[in-house]
Amino acid sequence: MKHDDMFADPHAHIGAFCFDKQVTQVFADMIRRSVPGYGLSLEMLTVIAAEYAQEGSHIYDLGCSLGASTLAVRQGIQAPSCHIFAIDNAPAMIEQCQAYMDGDTAPTPVTLQCADIQNITINNASIVILNFTLQFIPIQERQALLTHIAGGLREGGILVLSEKVCFDDATENQRNIALHEGFKRSQGYSDIEISQKRQSLEHVLIPETLATHHQRLDDAGFKHSQTWFQCFNFSSILAFK
Repeated sequence: MKHDDMFADPHAHIGAFCFDKQVTQVFADMIRRSVPGYGLSLEMLTVIAAEYAQEGSHIYDLGCSLGASTLAVRQGIQAPSCHIFAIDNAPAMIEQCQAYMDGDTAPTPVTLQCADIQNITINNASIVILNFTLQFIPIQERQALLTHIAGGLREGGILVLSEKVCFDDATENQRNIALHEGFKRSQGYSDIEISQKRQSLEHVLIPETLATHHQRLDDAGFKHSQTWFQCFNFSSILAFK
């Protein structure tokens, strides 16, 4: 795992964040040190998969990046004849993800696909994962994606939606931003790294409130959704078909 020092030196120009080869090389370290509770949320994906993977069903990891969620789910699946589809639109991510899958011995087959998650077919699904992915989709396109996912889920299937969130109350929002930045400092990031990455992500990662996410899931056709995990301004929701 290569150390993330992408923003350690001052940059004359801060470009928009993208999942290119440079990010791929440091992404495992970046997300671990940037998302509070990330490791625990992956452990719980294994528990969730054991509970909700249905026999003969498909599992989709949309925006799979390096495949951490795919591997967590793969370790938890107990139902027979499942198949995992891991999709990402970044070729460098898919290439590295394949290397990780090749080194894993869990029996559930995994098919990797380099594609836009908004253009793939979802069917016969018992679990769909959107781990910190929806936040990079244009807001006006998010409802259509969730509705498409709901349509491809079996009865009793679930969506795991993990996101960076914001808060309607300005004071609460600023408090959680400060706590998140404090977490990143505790992980060794400097103030200049935090500031430059924030500029890079501006207008690329667009967070929304938990209430907005729950309403959109309701509108998509899910019977119920619950926030099952939150650490500062990072949350995960389970939505039930």
